[in-house]
Amino acid sequence: MIKYFTNNFSITNLYKSPSIKSEIVTQMIFGDSFSILKRSGKWLKIKIKEDGYKGYIKKRKFSEFSRPTHKVCVLRSKVYSNSNKRIKINEISFGSKIKKIESKNNFLKFSKGWVSKNDVKPISFKEKSPFRKISIFKNIKYKWGGKSFKGIDCSALIQVFLNFNNEFCPRDAKDQVKFFKKNTKLKRIKKNNIIYWKGHVALAISNKKLIHAYGPMKKTVVMGINHTIKKIERTANLKVIGVKRL
Repeated sequence: MIKYFTNNFSITNLYKSPSIKSEIVTQMIFGDSFSILKRSGKWLKIKIKEDGYKGYIKKRKFSEFSRPTHKVCVLRSKVYSNSNKRIKINEISFGSKIKKIESKNNFLKFSKGWVSKNDVKPISFKEKSPFRKISIFKNIKYKWGGKSFKGIDCSALIQVFLNFNNEFCPRDAKDQVKFFKKNTKLKRIKKNNIIYWKGHVALAISNKKLIHAYGPMKKTVVMGINHTIKKIERTANLKVIGVKRL
């Protein structure tokens, strides 16, 4: 039987190799779980439970696997030392999962402190439209491998919202474009269709506009669909390879 642990830190970087100079390939946000494949000095080679992603993390005091009761539904949730909202001790990102220990004064207590009840939903909650709140990430810094309010990349922007809705989604754009089977055409594009290029992905928020974490602009931006397609073709010599619907 596989033994799982739970990431009990706001963000944990997953590296390509056991060195902090190595590429950050993804991150675990609070509440993500993992199994250990190999121990090597100060490093652990792990596999993330939610998406099967493998990489290296630094050894820290992670918790035993914990089944969450709630998930963060705002861009960032402040963590307080008590239920009177006096001292902020941390912040956890959208999609982070917590296990409620106690409830008091419109706050929930979990292993690291207290969060506002307004910042979380029950773990079983699902949005009718999974990308309804995607614009909360507008202007958030682009970060390769990032998955949080501190920085996010294009494929994580898609993944975190589907994961929040209790739906599986691969981590990387190259795997997402194969995973989603329902195709549509650019001329029929509509809200919530997902547009793929080689190594890049954007979400249509209407039949005219999209949102994406865009490296060249160093942040998450809303742009015109036609303008973006022309810009990426001109600057990166890449054409759209797929338009998917959920």
